[in-house]
Amino acid sequence: MGNCRRLFLFAGYDKDGILDGAILHYVSTLSKFGDVILCLDSTCPRCEIDKIKKYTLRTIAKRHGEYDFGSYKRAYHHARDKKILNNYDVVYLVNDSVFGPMFDMTNILKKIESNPADACGMVISKHRTHSFMESWFIRLNKNVFLTRWFNKFISSVVRESDKTAITVKYEHGLTNLITNNDCSWDGIYTVRGRFTYNRPRTLFKRGCPFVKRACFTRHNGDCGAQIKYVIDNSDTDAVAAIMDTANRIYGQKYMNEFLTSDKIKIFNRKIKYAIQKIKSGLI
Repeated sequence: MGNCRRLFLFAGYDKDGILDGAILHYVSTLSKFGDVILCLDSTCPRCEIDKIKKYTLRTIAKRHGEYDFGSYKRAYHHARDKKILNNYDVVYLVNDSVFGPMFDMTNILKKIESNPADACGMVISKHRTHSFMESWFIRLNKNVFLTRWFNKFISSVVRESDKTAITVKYEHGLTNLITNNDCSWDGIYTVRGRFTYNRPRTLFKRGCPFVKRACFTRHNGDCGAQIKYVIDNSDTDAVAAIMDTANRIYGQKYMNEFLTSDKIKIFNRKIKYAIQKIKSGLI
């Protein structure tokens, strides 16, 4: 564990170009385990970049509209062009579509790096015809990230028309690419459907130190009680950093109402969401 040389290619985005609690916590934590190249699909003022640059080898902040894989591409190209890729045993693709880590990452990195597969994701989304590694946390070995075919794949990333196209072409595509080049892939947690988004408490209890940001707004705040459990059982510093961002993005009033265990309020949310779905179906 201690001798593993890690490079984290970190993809981030903030519509206001602000680097606040959550991303500072995540990037600074990763920097304790390896080197970080941060690429933001945002144009950030110098004062924001100055907050985080001490934790990174390189921080790139410019709007490109190619989402996370476009940021992975730019971070990878920086490492490739600087001829430093050979310095590392593993390369990680990580992004800020999650909040965390909620607790120490040592054990989860041990699990990922002890897995014998050539690529290992934090979560595998299991489907009958197209199972894949969720692209927000993936470890790649040298026989993947140093190959011509991986370089060609990541360099081919362009702006797509919608997020579905991105998922199919790049997230599913990466898993398919690894298989098609006779390499193996695996994951630490296997889920089905929208489990990562709908069951954050269960995934947290199983040992995953991250929760999807989408859980904070999904289904009219239906995951509020689950997220409250996660927050109540997470490290204090992590919670403070994440709440800093959540309060800014979603509003403090929303967060106060969201983090409730009140069964009546939770039930009312479910009813409100069901009504919204019915109305949208009738329009």
